[in-house]
Amino acid sequence: MTTTEKQGVDNKVISGQYPEPGQINVIRRNGTITPFDLEKIQVAITKAFLATEATENQNPEFIHDASNAITQKVGDSLNRRHQEGGIIHIETIQDQVELELMRSEQAKVARSYVLYREERRKIRLEKEAQEQEKASRKYKITQRDGKPGQLAVSTIEKLVKSACKTYPATDPELILKETERSIFEGIKEEDLYRALIMSGRTLIEKQPEYTYVTARMLLVTLFQEGLDFLQVDADYQANPKRAYQLAFESYIKKGIALDMLDPTLADFDLKKLANAINPDRDHLFTYLGLQTLYDRYFLHSQGQRYELPQIFFMRIAMGLAKEETKNREARVIEFYDLISKLDYMCSTPTLFNSGTLRPQLSSCFLTTIPDHLEGIYNSIRDNAMLSKFAGGIGNDWTPVRAMGSHIKGTNGESQGVVPFMNVADATAIAVNQGGKRKGAVVGYLSTWHMDIEEFLELRKNTGDDRRRTHDMNTANWIPDLFMERVFEEKDWTLFSPDEVPGLHDAYGKEFTNLYLEFEEKARQGEIRSKTISATTLWRKMLGMLFETGHPWVTFKDPCNLRSPQQHKGVVHSSNLCTEITLNTNQEEVAVCNLGSINLAQHVGPEGLDEKKLKKTIKTAVRMLDNVININHYTVPQAKNSNLQHRPVGMGIMGFQDALYIQKLAYASRAAVEFADRSMELISYCAIEASSDLAKERGAYETFKGSLWDKGILPIDSIELLQASRGQYLEQDRTQTLEWETLRNKVKKQGMRNSNVMAIAPTATISNICGVSQSIEPTYQNLFVKSNMSGEFTVVNHYLVDELRSKDLWDDAMLNDLKYYDGSIQKIKRIPSELKERYRSAFELDPKWLVESASRRQKWLDQAQSLNLYMGQPSGKKLDVLYRMAWLLGLKTTYYLRSLGATNAEKSTIHDSALNAVSNTPKACAIDDPDCEACQ
Repeated sequence: MTTTEKQGVDNKVISGQYPEPGQINVIRRNGTITPFDLEKIQVAITKAFLATEATENQNPEFIHDASNAITQKVGDSLNRRHQEGGIIHIETIQDQVELELMRSEQAKVARSYVLYREERRKIRLEKEAQEQEKASRKYKITQRDGKPGQLAVSTIEKLVKSACKTYPATDPELILKETERSIFEGIKEEDLYRALIMSGRTLIEKQPEYTYVTARMLLVTLFQEGLDFLQVDADYQANPKRAYQLAFESYIKKGIALDMLDPTLADFDLKKLANAINPDRDHLFTYLGLQTLYDRYFLHSQGQRYELPQIFFMRIAMGLAKEETKNREARVIEFYDLISKLDYMCSTPTLFNSGTLRPQLSSCFLTTIPDHLEGIYNSIRDNAMLSKFAGGIGNDWTPVRAMGSHIKGTNGESQGVVPFMNVADATAIAVNQGGKRKGAVVGYLSTWHMDIEEFLELRKNTGDDRRRTHDMNTANWIPDLFMERVFEEKDWTLFSPDEVPGLHDAYGKEFTNLYLEFEEKARQGEIRSKTISATTLWRKMLGMLFETGHPWVTFKDPCNLRSPQQHKGVVHSSNLCTEITLNTNQEEVAVCNLGSINLAQHVGPEGLDEKKLKKTIKTAVRMLDNVININHYTVPQAKNSNLQHRPVGMGIMGFQDALYIQKLAYASRAAVEFADRSMELISYCAIEASSDLAKERGAYETFKGSLWDKGILPIDSIELLQASRGQYLEQDRTQTLEWETLRNKVKKQGMRNSNVMAIAPTATISNICGVSQSIEPTYQNLFVKSNMSGEFTVVNHYLVDELRSKDLWDDAMLNDLKYYDGSIQKIKRIPSELKERYRSAFELDPKWLVESASRRQKWLDQAQSLNLYMGQPSGKKLDVLYRMAWLLGLKTTYYLRSLGATNAEKSTIHDSALNAVSNTPKACAIDDPDCEACQ
């Protein structure tokens, strides 16, 4: 028996792993204990006979009889010696087999058996020696303190094998071999661990499970850095729970001392909260998700991160619960559980700032720019202040008079809206959301504004740079009357807002009547105007959208006619990501607080988990409502607005994942129905949660007179739009839940929030949760995602899992996927059923995106960020698509995304550089590869 085998027996004896009385167990060479099985002995003896040349009598019948007889003798002998049970080592059994072979006069078989055992013993000894030599090997490194040191190779091997342990499709040796190539004498300790991570990430394209393996290796480096800063002596790998418990209280004290955390966090029962931390949830992260958190979210001091994943979630939960008056710690744990399980995720500003000294937790701000110089520059100053603490901004520029308008104070002429928008563009770049991400602003202009044609060209790369906005987004604010004239091929009249008072505040039939009056005044020469064919202007809008990606197409009337708050003002624009539709004026800056349900966590093969979804929404709405009181407001108009109306925007992400789980194709009636039914349930639960919260905390100040107060829910408000539009509305109104009960509850209890739902883009938080963005279809089945954290291989693991189940996933398939830019449509060996389900965004008919969006929109009190994808756009296709969007009742649309005219060169398919997919297409929007202003 070798040293290792002896140690294995001793360890089992020490640990007390004895068999039940009367039961014989076998201890194997690796130390594991298994039940005694006589059949295995018979198989071994039979193989020994078959492998030995013997007499002619040793035919199959003889071998069978002889092996049976010897097996029985071995069994009888062992049972006599262990009548009361016990543990037998595998070597003892083999000794007995050898003895019985000799007694049975099977000398040749016994000799062969002895030689085989000796050969295997030598191999084991050689392997043991190699392992011992390997265990003693050490890398010469430069330690974190700058001093030379050593790191045992066995430490690295243990880390990698532990990371791969629960993922059977992964191979730790591949990571270790690749890492060896990158290591040199004197390598910095942190660079050695980084080499491990880089080696793991290159394998993600071959086997998506490596994303979790790589994340686990990254976790170790996070804890080394964080625990070192917090001066906590703990081993995360050996005891993660203990490491978190020791780190948590130190983290709170350190964060407060560094003026980064709110001192009131120390008033919580920190031991109770530390005990609630669940380290197992660290393993839910993909590599992209964890790296994103590390690079952009975790608190740091002079570049050293000291916030750890579960502490990060606990900090957010504490910040959101600090004003809870009953069972405060229980609420913290409730909030922590929701976000740490990735069932729901707060928006980026909330993740950045919750629990800090300046908790600016809101995502979106909407402002109206007044028509005077002081007001314009005050608004630009407000943009800077709002952007400083990570907010996306939507500016309504329609009130600003057009070029050539008279300036009474100076007796001069206005330069129009464009030069001021250029200043706002520069401000967004200068104040880049606190240095954490790119500044983000969008300017809205009504389609009847006399500067509309120049506005359409703001994003062009040619022309006078002083009349361009290369970074600020733009959006058209389109009244229904314009769309009607496009359909009817009539003329359209442009005005300067200073000459058409009230027009910007009017909508529906009131807008139509007022607009016709101003057209008559223009014909009489009483006011300035310009007449243009509505179709010509529409085509120019779509042409610029195709050329520059801007301005986006948004519709004024459905935003207002379906707004619950129309009794208190007007929706003058949407926000940066076109999902927020709130009132604005000179005294009110609209604010919205966002968060998104991870739909993939609430669905199974059979459909929605309604019980879990309802529970998630109840907690999510409470968290969102808490933001309003806790929030740090950088401008007073935002605070006034938010405290009066208390709007929130709960949305969803992982819609495409939910379809994959149910094996539904995005381009199908079943997917459209799922979009409808899932949003109906979410709408019902969200409204009910806000109403129940109103019962506990009181309704929002301006509830009286709202559509809620009148018992008109979002699904009912479609009738108001229908009454205004007439024939120009084709929106499904099917409903399946008991809505009358909810109407009565809302009228009786009120609503805590004027607005409850909005579907944001979730560009970054969906990465954290490891699911598809928002309501987006799959971009491509294999691509490289570029963001502020670097470049990351993204593989559709649902597709890989299905291909593997059909024995179709191999290197050839991976190369095919690269060659066809992430598409499977031309790969012949893939079944047609999979081709239909795994169409990429550009392979879908965009009408399916619009139809699903229409079904969601009927349940939403706000809007949704809807990107439209078109592989080969044309003027005619765009015309049909955007007319359809209006007819089906959408409030807004977002980016139009299209493919480039050429594909990447295919000469680097076998390149083993970082990510190993350098030829694979990169996901990038026309404007910004990581558009995430709201999320």
